[in-house]
Amino acid sequence: MSDGAARQRVSETSGDPVAREGVDRSFFWSLVRAAQPLRRHPWLPDAVGVAMFGFALALRFAVDSVLPPGFPFLTFFPAVILTTFFCGLRPGITCAVLSTFAAWFFFIGPANGMRIDGQSLLALGFFVVIAAIDITLIHFTFNAADRLRREKETTARLYETQRTMFQELQHRVANNMQFVAALLSLQKRKVGQDARQAITALDEARSRLDTIARIHRQLYAPERLDLPTDQYLSQLCCDLVTASGTPGIGCTVDAPNLPLNVAQLTTLSMLVAEIVTNSLKHAFVGAESGMISITVLANGGKGYEMTIADDGRGLPPGADLSRSDGLGWRIIQSLASQLGGKVELATRVEPSRGTAVRVQFTLV
Repeated sequence: MSDGAARQRVSETSGDPVAREGVDRSFFWSLVRAAQPLRRHPWLPDAVGVAMFGFALALRFAVDSVLPPGFPFLTFFPAVILTTFFCGLRPGITCAVLSTFAAWFFFIGPANGMRIDGQSLLALGFFVVIAAIDITLIHFTFNAADRLRREKETTARLYETQRTMFQELQHRVANNMQFVAALLSLQKRKVGQDARQAITALDEARSRLDTIARIHRQLYAPERLDLPTDQYLSQLCCDLVTASGTPGIGCTVDAPNLPLNVAQLTTLSMLVAEIVTNSLKHAFVGAESGMISITVLANGGKGYEMTIADDGRGLPPGADLSRSDGLGWRIIQSLASQLGGKVELATRVEPSRGTAVRVQFTLV
């Protein structure tokens, strides 16, 4: 999916950006945004609500002499509406209750000797109903505005995540294509002038490409991204054993949860896969069972030491992989260097049995 297509998809799910921008810049939504800081304050909205009631009462007294009889709620209606809009539900209700009592006590009650009759109840009921409708409408309007704001923020985060993942995917694909090209070049040099080795070289290249594909299926499977390192490496090792078709081989992993990003996890996975694959290919020839162990230990600061060992038949006497020009060992060294580390043969407790490879690396 291209970046333009991603933008189009976001536009389809969240509405036209130009239309949203027009809505955001309207006078009403400007007032909504202006009211948010006051509404979120712990106590200031209540104080403002009481102050609005006091101002409305004072203003009603001020204009009482110029008004004809029958306008007890004239200044209280806008006070309730403005309080609810700028201060929230609780201050709006408080202002409405205070306004109801003040209107009756100062402007309705004196006209009938402070008695509550049918006409007084009708007037008060009318004010309460209209104020309740206004408060409810404003409350639901702000709830809708809050939901719209959260949806916009979620859409923006989803778009940014999608764009970042797309860029990361492009970067990963480009790196993998370079790795495949380098791998094929190494295989080509290994074949040299002996065409009889071509089939073996192609089989090895196919096997390594299958391993890369398997690793990437694991890396980009949502259910595996948050796995602890030991579980992830254990599943990877088991998948490699199953794919090799070698029966009776077990795998154990003992590792802390490493702080790996996707690039580092990819490189570490390929490094583990190459070493484990070499063990499966060479260590257990003719064996009915065997064990591969992966151990990762902290080595001070951001450094770590990983040992991958098998209990197979071991290396021939005098063999020294560090001086080998074999393709597998060169790939292992290259991957270790990408992690800022080095690789070496480890000393086994039983030198005559099995092989152990130690990788020292640093996570930056």
